[in-house]
Order: sequence, then structure tokens, then C-alpha cells
Amino acid sequence: MSFRLAAYAVCLAGGRVLLARHVSAHGESNWTLPGGRVEHGEDPFDAVKREVAEETGCDAVVERLLGVDSRIIPAAERTMPGGPEHQNVGIFYQARIAGGRLRPEPNGEIAESVWTPLPDVACLRRSSLVDIGLALAQTRPATGHVAAVPVGGLIQH
Repeated sequence: MSFRLAAYAVCLAGGRVLLARHVSAHGESNWTLPGGRVEHGEDPFDAVKREVAEETGCDAVVERLLGVDSRIIPAAERTMPGGPEHQNVGIFYQARIAGGRLRPEPNGEIAESVWTPLPDVACLRRSSLVDIGLALAQTRPATGHVAAVPVGGLIQH
């Protein structure tokens, strides 16, 4: 089994959420939260700010820890055929944008970042991370954990 520790930003303002459009090497795209891998020796708190800056061009200020999500992606459902099952542990932070200008990620997989009205999110092809992050931000569970989001239809791994 492969493993990844990642940090994600849930940026909400005026009834909108900041989403990033990820484009795979195969040309498929889906919407996700800004964020990504925590590098070896890096604090997840610092990683989420770095990832927001790299992917969106904006400076994020972390306001609070929202929670943690752990999910297993079966080998048969991975986008890269032939790989083992994969565990992703995501740390979700509430953050606000304090500066910068939205732009595509230079030499990266994020084609654009946009402020998306919350009611429009349900109509987007998106990562389950979006739904997890929004559930954590909207319910703020004391445990820092929400139920798993079923994958299928518009919701992807």
C-alpha cells in the first residue's frame, strides 16, 4: 500500500469556496481544494500555506484546524493502473486569502483556481476532498472527523 500525508485549505468568503481545477497527465480534470503533499520534515501547517501559494498564487493565513480524513483508494480505482491500494491522510485547515492574485500553477497540474458559489459545487466533477472539507467547515465536529463521502458520479477519489 502506498501512503500520502497532505494538507488542504478550505477558504470560504461571501458564500463561495476557493477551488482549484486539477488536470491529470491524461487530460482529465476535476475540482479540488488547494493543497497537497506534506514534504518530508515539513509541518502540515506550513505545507498548506506553501501549497496554496504554489497552486493559486495567493497567500493564505491559517485560521484553524478543521479536522483529519483518512481514506483508502482500492488498487482497481486508482487513476494509475497497476499500482497498489493507496491511503491518503488529509489534514484540513480553515484559511483565508490575505493577498496575491489567482493564477494557474506554473509548470503544475492546477489549470485554474476560482471562487465558486457554494450551491454550484454539487454540479461539479470534484474530488471527495471538497465534500469532506466543506462538511468539516460547516459542521465543525468536536472530533475533527466526518463520515466518508461515497465516490461515484461527479465525486471522484
